[in-house]
Amino acid sequence: MKTIGLSSVRQWRPFSYIGLNNPFFSIDVDTVVNTWIVLLVLILLIIAARIALTRRSSVTRYMIIQYVRTFVDLCSQSFGFFSFEHTAFIIALFTYILLCNCIAILPYVEEPTKELNTTLALGLISFFYIQYHAIKAHGIGHYIKEFFTPFFFMFPLHVIGKLSTIVSISFRLFGNIFGGATIVHIYTGILKNSWFLELIGLFSGMNLIMVGFFILFEGFLQAFVFTMLSMTYLAIALSHNEEIGEMT
Repeated sequence: MKTIGLSSVRQWRPFSYIGLNNPFFSIDVDTVVNTWIVLLVLILLIIAARIALTRRSSVTRYMIIQYVRTFVDLCSQSFGFFSFEHTAFIIALFTYILLCNCIAILPYVEEPTKELNTTLALGLISFFYIQYHAIKAHGIGHYIKEFFTPFFFMFPLHVIGKLSTIVSISFRLFGNIFGGATIVHIYTGILKNSWFLELIGLFSGMNLIMVGFFILFEGFLQAFVFTMLSMTYLAIALSHNEEIGEMT
């Protein structure tokens, strides 16, 4: 899929030597580099969190515990029971998307989630996780039967409904992050052409407002929305399959 970027896109086409020059087979170098930077930051945060948890009286340890406990409560309320596997997935999903959305606060780094390929990949991960656990929990028979309820000719609509969740959550995340990145890009482009405007932006607090709202706040909000939608879809899938199982 051809990516949408704010500037010139550097692409690597590893299969061009065999004639596969279609954009589908190309790799966006900047997105890959930014993604690996996010993973590096995530690894460093995990190491720091592990060290902080060994210190009984530290404030950081308390914040980490509260962070995990918040998602434990959210997942328990949504599913009606506690599941370590589902809770771990939701925490990992939110943490990773949050870092992807907010990584632009680092110099020369851009959000991987401003590329549609990244958000589609996240949407597919969420979708397949939900479908897999729906089948695992209630069996393939009940899962297939859901597509033919209440009438067999509802099958195409149920398939479209399932697949639309991928488009819904991935395009929502992409649109909001891409829009915020575009605004910040235009703003910084205006400032860098004049030292006077740069001083105004610095001392007026506009730089802080732009970073705080369009990167940090919006990044947190969109990560939360994506995660909560994924958790809701999972809870609906599990509860709906339970209702089908009780009726049979």
